[in-house]
Amino acid sequence: MIPEIRSAFNAAFTEEKYAAFTLACQERFNKKIEFKICETPVFVSAEFSRSVKAAGEAIIDQLTDQAFLRHTDAAIPDMWRVPGEEGKPVFLALDFGICVDDAGNLIPQLIEMQGFASLYAWQHELGRQYRQFYPIPEEVHHLFNGLDDIAYRKLLRDTIIGDHDPREVVILEIQPDHQKTWIDFYLTREMLGIQPICISDVIVEGTQLFYILNGEKTCIKRIYNRLIFDELAQRNDLSIQWNMTTPADVEWVCHPNWFFRISKYTMPFLKHASVPQTLFLDQVKEIPADLQNWVLKPLFSFAGHGVIFNVTEADIEHAMPQAGNFILQRKVQYAQVVQTPDEPAKAELRLMYLWLPGTDRPTLVTNLARLSKGVMIGVDYNRNKTWVGGTVAYYAD
Repeated sequence: MIPEIRSAFNAAFTEEKYAAFTLACQERFNKKIEFKICETPVFVSAEFSRSVKAAGEAIIDQLTDQAFLRHTDAAIPDMWRVPGEEGKPVFLALDFGICVDDAGNLIPQLIEMQGFASLYAWQHELGRQYRQFYPIPEEVHHLFNGLDDIAYRKLLRDTIIGDHDPREVVILEIQPDHQKTWIDFYLTREMLGIQPICISDVIVEGTQLFYILNGEKTCIKRIYNRLIFDELAQRNDLSIQWNMTTPADVEWVCHPNWFFRISKYTMPFLKHASVPQTLFLDQVKEIPADLQNWVLKPLFSFAGHGVIFNVTEADIEHAMPQAGNFILQRKVQYAQVVQTPDEPAKAELRLMYLWLPGTDRPTLVTNLARLSKGVMIGVDYNRNKTWVGGTVAYYAD
């Protein structure tokens, strides 16, 4: 999207350099990264940068409206409703596809959003790592609002730890060492001095929570939540003392209820040119005649699981008994915007925000990007392809 930088990057690329780049990411912790690191970042022009950031702010205007909580209270399944919800989501991520309109113009289109912590440590490290191996001009950046490395690390520390002792703050997951995103947990521990722990390691004594740190029982005062309920529901093998829905003397960063409040469930309530038409399936009175132009998505899933891209009437009928758990979303036309050695790639841009104490809205801090050459973004649609996968974008001002 910035032709000069793209041409220079592609000309400097070699498979040997890419191998060294990915090895450097893994050698730091002597552990294999399980997900695909893309061969290239995305370079976003100043014009499109303004467009996608403006779309993000317009959506945040709606998310911060007083009516929002009332609309989304029903989004939280009763069996997963966690007490102690704070008044705002600490983390917010908006995923925009780089799409093309009928006139051939590039436009941002909101694909998904989440009130949940994304890869805030890894994406920053990835942005630094690309610069070490490739000629990336200083005038483009992966951080926003004037942040540099020192300021960003301080912002994460202030947000996640606050005024607590780092030993009393934990990253909560399911077997974090075995998650594909383990590197984000390890980098967060390195940056902030807090430990990733499995929910099965939480000890309950009354309303207090503890874990074992260096052989000592240590009180948990604050939880940086990375656990997703639909994954937990599939893990009957875990022995758990605390199921998270039981009240506890603990603070949350960010509270689990926001995973549901800001999600696919929220999209039908949003009205903006950058938001594709989205309908709750149980409110669809008549199946659209142009069903080929819609995508069927389960509300409570993660990482694209269960999404049906080429929807049929049979798919609709099959979903109808649980229609309240699905949405229909109008397809968007992704643009092939990233030139690669074989075929151009499509791209999604995730804007990652922090809602800082004492502020009235989230602040854009960093980003994530994903490249695809399949019909959708995701591993299943990009097998045996190169120059695809997770990456970071560098934005021009």
